[in-house]
Amino acid sequence: MRSLRAALAALTMMLGATPQHAEARINVVASFSILADFVKNVGGDRVNVTSLVGPNGDVHVYAPSPQDAKTIADARLVVINGLGLEGWLPRLLQSSGSKATVVTASTGVSPLKLGSEADPHAWQSVVNAKIYVTNIRDALVQADALDGDYFRRNADRYLAELDALDREVRNEMEKIPPARREVISTHDAFGYFAKDYGIAFIAPLGVSTETEPSARDIATLIVQVKKDEIPAVFLENITDDRLMRRISEETGAQVGGTLYSDSLTDEKGPVPTYIAMVRHNIKALASALGR
Repeated sequence: MRSLRAALAALTMMLGATPQHAEARINVVASFSILADFVKNVGGDRVNVTSLVGPNGDVHVYAPSPQDAKTIADARLVVINGLGLEGWLPRLLQSSGSKATVVTASTGVSPLKLGSEADPHAWQSVVNAKIYVTNIRDALVQADALDGDYFRRNADRYLAELDALDREVRNEMEKIPPARREVISTHDAFGYFAKDYGIAFIAPLGVSTETEPSARDIATLIVQVKKDEIPAVFLENITDDRLMRRISEETGAQVGGTLYSDSLTDEKGPVPTYIAMVRHNIKALASALGR
């Protein structure tokens, strides 16, 4: 009987510990959906993750809401890209009064330059994505040392998946004839991809979707597409497709499909995760350029 009471007491303690652990999850806010996916892969069920810029959202032109300030105020960690991407974020952090630790996921990346600006789209290189994940892992371990081994195991598993993804991208890009490795995309989001994997991207909007190309810029681009016989133009999920369709009509370059640059889709969409996004993009590029 005594042993039964002891067993029941132990069971009660275990059951009582479960909701406490659930309540002790770390509240993490990510500035946009790709970073949120990285946090989920490392944090697993020990974190609650909120993405300020949601599925198919444009982080370049995002306008924060009052609810965002409350969300950040309740967070323990705020994960941002840095490299000038989230120009709207400093004021939001200040207005929220948050005491959260700000984690710059791109720390350690060698930034590319576009004129005087840093190219913020470093996650388009899978090698750089591994740096992001490592920074997120370290921040979570520091925030919750008791779950440190859990975060490290998750990170090791995910980093191995990213290693395999990097090899997959390189293999697929090598199948494209060198003379056809040039495309038009809406804005200049693929510089790191181009550098790592040998595809040239030309973009009328520059590094940010906030910019607007002039009529002269568009005319010059159309001439270049015809002169270089660039085989394909690509749409993006975060931008209006009318400009790219016009370029396609005036040059004869085919519309190669949609590339995902700055945002994932929701769970029902084609790219609910970072790995799905990269695989979708390489499939679209290989299909349009490998013919």
